[in-house]
Amino acid sequence: MTAPSLPRLFVRAALTARGRGGELPGTRLARARVTVDPARLADYSAVCGYPLTGALPVTFPHLLAFPLQTALMTERAFPLALPGLVHVRQQVSVVRPIGADEALDVEVWAERLSSHRRGATVDLCAAVSAGGAEVWRGRSTYLARGATVPDGAPEADVDVPVGALDRTSARWRVPADAGRRYARVSGDVNPIHLSALSARLFGFPRAIAHGMWVEARALAALAGRLPDALTVDVAFRKPLLLPSTVDLATARAGEGWDLAVRSRDTEHLIGTVRPT
Repeated sequence: MTAPSLPRLFVRAALTARGRGGELPGTRLARARVTVDPARLADYSAVCGYPLTGALPVTFPHLLAFPLQTALMTERAFPLALPGLVHVRQQVSVVRPIGADEALDVEVWAERLSSHRRGATVDLCAAVSAGGAEVWRGRSTYLARGATVPDGAPEADVDVPVGALDRTSARWRVPADAGRRYARVSGDVNPIHLSALSARLFGFPRAIAHGMWVEARALAALAGRLPDALTVDVAFRKPLLLPSTVDLATARAGEGWDLAVRSRDTEHLIGTVRPT
């Protein structure tokens, strides 16, 4: 299948938000032999701070999976309404560096509908393969505030334990248009990221940065110091309101890293990077 149109999917999501519930469907969506547009890769790298190396940044395959995941979430059988979903955790496993010119097969599915103290969570999973072998896997956990789940659903697990992070590695000034800039390269045009006006419709005082941009920016700061095969696990804590000034804190953890993105006394992201 071709890549779904994200703007159309977000419109569809808004029109079909009411009346959802029940169990997760077993649907899987896939695309075969997906290639990366070099211009898009260059733009993404510039927005997130990654160097151009001939290999895909750790977080880039998420962009290939996200349209399929969004299509899955807008299907009428999906139990949670897409508008207002908040990204609360992201796990990524990289088997080996992925060449920017490789043809990739992408498959997505949903699992682990769980109860959360503020509503319900669901995991949107993605597997990316090259030449018949898996090279990347992602798990995106989303929170639907106020939603309910069927009886017997497990408790959500959205915590990522990290060690002490007392050293500031970098300070970023994140501009008011950061959400719009990332939306242009990622296709994620969720209104909570685009302007204060559209974000207020979903209970946010100002637009908030995409969690995947915050994660990508933090990992880009460690470029050249990450293992080839790795697992990244991050929790998105408090929304990063735009504009903001934030600090990146990092600490070595064996051959990996612990990291956090903070502004004043507020944690926006904590996470770990481990070799695999």
